[in-house]
Amino acid sequence: MGAVGFGGTCLDYLAVVANFPKPDDKCRSRSMKMQGGGDAANTLTCAARLDLNPRLISKIADDMPGSSILRELEADGVDTSFLVVAKEGVTPFSYVIVDQKTNTRTCIFTPGHPPLQPDDLSPSNLEDAMRGASVVYFDGRLTYTAAFVAREAARRNIPILLDAEKKREGLYDILVLARYAVCAAKFPQAWTEAPTIGSALVSMLLRLPKLKFVIVTLGAMGCIMLERIDTEQPPTEEVDVDSLLRSLEQRKDNTVTAPICISSEVVSMRAEGIGTVHGKLFLGTAEKIPPSELIDTTGAGDAFIGAVLYGLCAEMPPEKMLPFAAKVVSRLPFAFSCAKVVSRLPFAFSCSFYFGLKTKRSRINSPRHNLQEESLYNISFWLLTTIYTHGREINVNKHILCFL
Repeated sequence: MGAVGFGGTCLDYLAVVANFPKPDDKCRSRSMKMQGGGDAANTLTCAARLDLNPRLISKIADDMPGSSILRELEADGVDTSFLVVAKEGVTPFSYVIVDQKTNTRTCIFTPGHPPLQPDDLSPSNLEDAMRGASVVYFDGRLTYTAAFVAREAARRNIPILLDAEKKREGLYDILVLARYAVCAAKFPQAWTEAPTIGSALVSMLLRLPKLKFVIVTLGAMGCIMLERIDTEQPPTEEVDVDSLLRSLEQRKDNTVTAPICISSEVVSMRAEGIGTVHGKLFLGTAEKIPPSELIDTTGAGDAFIGAVLYGLCAEMPPEKMLPFAAKVVSRLPFAFSCAKVVSRLPFAFSCSFYFGLKTKRSRINSPRHNLQEESLYNISFWLLTTIYTHGREINVNKHILCFL
């Protein structure tokens, strides 16, 4: 299985603090790390950990941060042969402040230069990058060049997965070509100006005829997915989409801690004043994890989308893909909380922490096999078979069953 990703990669400077500083205040960090980041790089790192062979199209500079990023991505199994390296320039970087009190992060991003332009990508390189790809993923950044690459993917009939985090100039040019979209919580209503999440999802599918499904992530509340299903004889009965969503929420069992997926039948979903879509509505829950085990929210969406990317390549149905993605977010094999290493990951995923602080990352050792044929829990068991801490392998098989 192969996937291509286009978007940002950068070097992160992460400072862990007890409390976020007030204006004109000073504070001391409890730990400081420097490692690779960026939405596309994080997502493809997750996909590589799930045994895909992702190829990253991005741009760095021929400087120390760029060299560090390159080494880390290659060590994790991401194909970097399509990265553009500027001989003169600056690699993008971010300052990330992790607040231990609230388990949140604040990012301050500095773009690199020169930016990635269509002229940086030769026709032969694009042809090689997309050869054999099942899905092309875009993180919603560098939209001018991303739209150029998206048109090339569409011309080759390769499905496009888009991370729609927020409204950006030029994002529509990618959205209109996308087959799948994963949105941040506020995006659907901000983009459509619909009054509710349910009506916003209906509006997105009506405005974007190529879109097969749209997912909106809701943090600890899980996610909602609306899938378009074209049938020769669409259902005659119409159901209000918001009422349908409430009925799915009422079916949740709050005593269940593991992620589950609750789905509707194929129905005609109506959004008042907007229109009707034929399909299924899905409610995916997040794993319930004690607050004491949470670290922060850095990269939670990247991990989720990386798992969705894997699920699409493996042709998982939504009923399996959504719980699988939630489980990947909470249970990848690395987590660092200050100096303490824990074998269970927080729901709020920190890609930098989860993947072993990146400068100390080690790939999961496992024989290649067809994960599509395994059950969700077998996949999770395989993911958690081994963790690595500072080069020291720790077998955690005996402790996994209590987590599953």
